[in-house]
Amino acid sequence: MAWAHNGDISLWYDTIGDSRDEPLLLVNGLGSQSINYRDAWCERFVAAGFLVIRFDNRGLGRSGPDTPAEAGYTLSDMAADGVAVLDALAIERAHVMGVSLGGMVVQTMAIDHPERFRTLISVMSTTGDPDVGRSSAAAQEQIVAPPAPSRDGYIEGHLAGLRIWGSPGQVDWDEQAAFAGRAYDRAFRPEGVGAQVRAIFGAASRTRALGGLDIPTLVLHGSADTLIDRSGGRRTAEAIPGARYVEIEGMGHDYPEAYWDEWVGLVAEHALGVDRG
Repeated sequence: MAWAHNGDISLWYDTIGDSRDEPLLLVNGLGSQSINYRDAWCERFVAAGFLVIRFDNRGLGRSGPDTPAEAGYTLSDMAADGVAVLDALAIERAHVMGVSLGGMVVQTMAIDHPERFRTLISVMSTTGDPDVGRSSAAAQEQIVAPPAPSRDGYIEGHLAGLRIWGSPGQVDWDEQAAFAGRAYDRAFRPEGVGAQVRAIFGAASRTRALGGLDIPTLVLHGSADTLIDRSGGRRTAEAIPGARYVEIEGMGHDYPEAYWDEWVGLVAEHALGVDRG
């Protein structure tokens, strides 16, 4: 593990794999810490030829800011955090993949810092247009529920969300409960989640700006996603010139092991098939 810095913000990150391999920067979703990208899942990307880079978004996990009063920020600020992590590793250009909120961040990063990209991978995300990517009523109610009052409550809230937007028939409930406990023990920072929500709702549509990108782009979305409807992924692919859209049948707003091989294969095909010049 190590630290990158974007102004006064310290960003915790780590890498998995060989530094000589193709760099793949992973950006997390709402309320997710870097460990949400499971070690075993990252190792599959390593086996495919990537150096995996994951970090805690600002205000979550072990990254700053440390107090709620400093927590107001934008998606562009979060995009600059990703650049700071690449700078800390002296990586000029990387493959950059973001999931959910992370997809919004990497889209913004591509708009603000296109020179830092080899390829772009936006997953289960949307463009900020209000007519696409909407949550089901049940998902919307769950995502704005008050912070858990205890460790047990946090675990139950995590499982309650997966009952709504998890991949049907593919959720390992015991593993998910154990993981939620580890995440709570590592860093329980609900104020950071609130700041991320404000960043999402404070952002304008990215559709027009995405139309100016010249970056090889892969857009992935699950057919069973109820948190961000797949229309958000389709609009993203429509907006970015030359983007490829792939809908993963049966996947919800999560990434259970049943889909790892397909997901890694699609990313490797997309990213490693691009001219590295």
